[in-house]
Amino acid sequence: MNKKENRKTDFLVHNVAVNLKKIRLAKKMSLDELSEQTGVSKSMLGQIERGESNPTIGVLGKIVSGLRVEFDDLIREPDLEAYKVDHRDLIPSKEVPGQYTVYTYFPFEKKRNFEIYIIELEPHGVYNSGSHGEKTMEYIIGIEGTLTLELKDESYTVEPEDALLFQSDKEHSYKNETDARVRLVSVFAFLPKA
Repeated sequence: MNKKENRKTDFLVHNVAVNLKKIRLAKKMSLDELSEQTGVSKSMLGQIERGESNPTIGVLGKIVSGLRVEFDDLIREPDLEAYKVDHRDLIPSKEVPGQYTVYTYFPFEKKRNFEIYIIELEPHGVYNSGSHGEKTMEYIIGIEGTLTLELKDESYTVEPEDALLFQSDKEHSYKNETDARVRLVSVFAFLPKA
């Protein structure tokens, strides 16, 4: 399993852990009662709720059947008051050594219409990006260094604390034309269809 797949697995393990515990408590069930209803051992259920186990599809099927809930109820992103992303735990979602690294902080989910990334460009690094599709906008905020963004025949300079908004339905390039590293926040927003 590569690092990107591992990150997705960790995200799902977290979702199942939080959602299973929330559903169990909402139904006022103990782990013993849940085990009896699902046919999954109490110790396994405890490990799943603590995020220590990556359950198989078969185990998830037993849990869904025993709890009489939808599969999506277990794997979807939980409704939380807060969810912290520790940058030290992130694995690059895109990377070309010596050029750029992209970290996904919040991936696309059905209930929100945006994604948030941190993009790092090495000195003289270039990240060429294709279109993000129709009706997409990108918001970027400079954190460190001077970014040059090329969009069609236009070129924009983004300094730290500057922001730029553009339609991202066309190819564009992030360029670092300096000897220092560039870091920026990138937010993709998917506009509602008419």
